[in-house]
Amino acid sequence: MRVISGRYRGLKLNEFEGDSIRPTADRVKESLFNILYPKIAGAVCLDLFCGSGSLGIECLSRGAKHVDFNDISPASVKVLRGNLSRIKDTNYTVTTGDYASFLKSSRRRYDIIFIDPPYADSSGICALELISSLSLLTPGGIAVYERDRAFEGEVEGLEKYDERRYGKTWLTFFCSEDRA
Repeated sequence: MRVISGRYRGLKLNEFEGDSIRPTADRVKESLFNILYPKIAGAVCLDLFCGSGSLGIECLSRGAKHVDFNDISPASVKVLRGNLSRIKDTNYTVTTGDYASFLKSSRRRYDIIFIDPPYADSSGICALELISSLSLLTPGGIAVYERDRAFEGEVEGLEKYDERRYGKTWLTFFCSEDRA
């Protein structure tokens, strides 16, 4: 796992031992950031369920203004902090806690939100519902939901505008229905 582009390009990131954590594959990450490229510079981002922080660090590398990282797992946050210590950036905040509590207490609105929960649970859908009900996306902001299957259904207040499959990984893109 590495940083794909930007000022930290090529930096090898610390990963988790074992196979209980599933990081976003470099191929998927590269495709994702090719799609998001025009939105990243100057963006305020949230890497929810951040794990090692790969997606948020990629945003910092590409010129994001600020990234909030959140994960409930102290082990994940330890790996994240190790990765952040290797970059020369301070435009981030790290919190350890439940995603719902984090979203409910957020004082920011985000240009880009990454939602990459464990595939086996429904916390990603719940996160999308909270993001919508709390109006956490800026006008024109994007929420990207990573999972192992296509997204079926709707989230009130959000519009699913794109969905792409990369092997076993699906990326679903949402924006506010009232986007500017």
